[in-house]
Amino acid sequence: QVQVVESGGGLAQAGGSLRLSCAASGFTIAGRAMSWYRQVPGKERDLVATINNGGVPWYADSVKGRFTISRDNHENTVYLYMNSLKPEDTAAYYCNRRFETIPWGQGTQVTVSS
Repeated sequence: QVQVVESGGGLAQAGGSLRLSCAASGFTIAGRAMSWYRQVPGKERDLVATINNGGVPWYADSVKGRFTISRDNHENTVYLYMNSLKPEDTAAYYCNRRFETIPWGQGTQVTVSS
């Protein structure tokens, strides 16, 4: 079964850090661009960061300099390191293939308190 499972979310204080993990199964992330997205209730899902198959990252302006995306092809896992968290980072975070997306996972909730 092709799927991703996100984990690592939780409650953090402003200025704190979290590490999110995205474990893929049923397909290999090697050779694919992978992305993290986030969504707050009532709004569209926004692209946060992408890492291409060569390891080159792209970030939304809102997280640039604070978040780092990485990949471990051997573990078939994508990570999102979130530093200097802000209350506006509060959202459900999802990962997916950047192209040829698969059904969305359950996501992992990140809540940042001020």
